[in-house]
Amino acid sequence: MCALVRACPIIARGAPWGALRSMVREGVVGEINHFEYGWITPALSYALSVLGSALGLVCAGRIRTATSGGQRAWWGLLAAWALGGTAIWAMHFMAMLGFAVGGTRIRYDVPLTAASTAIAVAAVGIGLAIVGTGRLAAPRLLVGGSFTGAGVAAMHYTGMAAMRLDGSLGYDPLRVTLSVVIAIVAATVALWLAMTVRRGLAIAASALVMGIAVNGMHFTGMSALSVHLHEGSGPVSGTEVSGLLVPIVLAVVFGVVGLVYALLAAPSDDDRAGAAYVSSRLDVAPQTVAAEPAPDPVGLRARSTLAQPGAPFPSRRSTDRPS
Repeated sequence: MCALVRACPIIARGAPWGALRSMVREGVVGEINHFEYGWITPALSYALSVLGSALGLVCAGRIRTATSGGQRAWWGLLAAWALGGTAIWAMHFMAMLGFAVGGTRIRYDVPLTAASTAIAVAAVGIGLAIVGTGRLAAPRLLVGGSFTGAGVAAMHYTGMAAMRLDGSLGYDPLRVTLSVVIAIVAATVALWLAMTVRRGLAIAASALVMGIAVNGMHFTGMSALSVHLHEGSGPVSGTEVSGLLVPIVLAVVFGVVGLVYALLAAPSDDDRAGAAYVSSRLDVAPQTVAAEPAPDPVGLRARSTLAQPGAPFPSRRSTDRPS
């Protein structure tokens, strides 16, 4: 307390205790805990980002083999949902379950939370549209990666703005800038992988790397956050995490199941090649069958002159003539 008095001349001059308490409270920086439940939430968030990245890469691979504009749009939408909705946004929400600030409750603004989801999916979808139309070139990739990375960063900080607590949020500009740079680099690499990776082992390895990048961007942005507590503990508006947990988990589960079903139901390259082969054989088969002679099990064709083309038709007059 003596150190506090020496550090603050207002206290030494005998300021009223109510004003003193308010001033001290306003200057308190809340204690932030990113791992309230230990390593459960970061492990689950990483698993979600890897799962969403793998599904997104597979869906993006179907964009390259699509034969019509409708099919490309369909697979692009699924890839945007897998990458933006599952790998990025669901990972963000799962990591936020372990976020806590000492001395205050945390609630969330539902419209802003929903808006952050839409931002993530739209940013990835537009990025895929930029790099997926036409020949893949460095300028196109850089534009798509920059747009998608900026969208991912906007999703993150929109989700942070949706938090409601007894305090005000502050950010370190340097770390915010670093998180945006990480988001742009990660998005550019992700789009490049989405357009080039095809084999299963490469997709799995790429998904693991993308999961690290997405989580790195999130926790870098979270490290830039500071919370300055307000005086008192008034009512906090918004919805608690428990109120959002069930609908978000159901949305993620049904989304993943739908993505897996769409991938399993859609014909693969081998299926299309097999169908083309069968179709070509069916086109040739009628001509081959028509050219083959009819079966002659008892040898009548060899005995009869009627079976030979151009043979004269025998008459009774020729057969009854004496020799």
